[in-house]
Amino acid sequence: MHPTLRYGLFLGLGVAAWTFVFNLLGWHAQPSLYLLRFILVVVAYQVGLLVWALRETAPEGGYGRQVWTGVSISLLGSLIIFAGSLLLATVIFPGHLQEAVAASRRMMAQQGLTPEQIEAAVKAQAPMQTPRAGAMAGVFGTMVTGAFTSVVAAAWFRKK
Repeated sequence: MHPTLRYGLFLGLGVAAWTFVFNLLGWHAQPSLYLLRFILVVVAYQVGLLVWALRETAPEGGYGRQVWTGVSISLLGSLIIFAGSLLLATVIFPGHLQEAVAASRRMMAQQGLTPEQIEAAVKAQAPMQTPRAGAMAGVFGTMVTGAFTSVVAAAWFRKK
């Protein structure tokens, strides 16, 4: 299997699997764990996977080809992440967004925000609290992380 396809599948399926586990364990209803989900796990996983892939493919091409390989892996992964996110948010865990909003409300109340402040915050976040918006955020994050990582890693591993 071509490395771009292999690592793109690893990226997309790995993130989708982690998102499933995250929701299955009920961590989506604990706003304090969002950092764990996205920064410490998903971003670290993607960066590690891209570095590994670009190290493997470095002998095959120069800087531009390496950047393109990393971006292509991220693009394929992001398509799978988009589909997985929609599937999880609409079929497997259809109430998870409402549970996450309720948890955010509780957290804001514990922080001492007034009901009016909580409603204003929830209203401001409402456009992002849809399955499609969440899936698009995953695509955007995957592509930005992938492009940045590819530019840096390709410079490091390029064929000399």
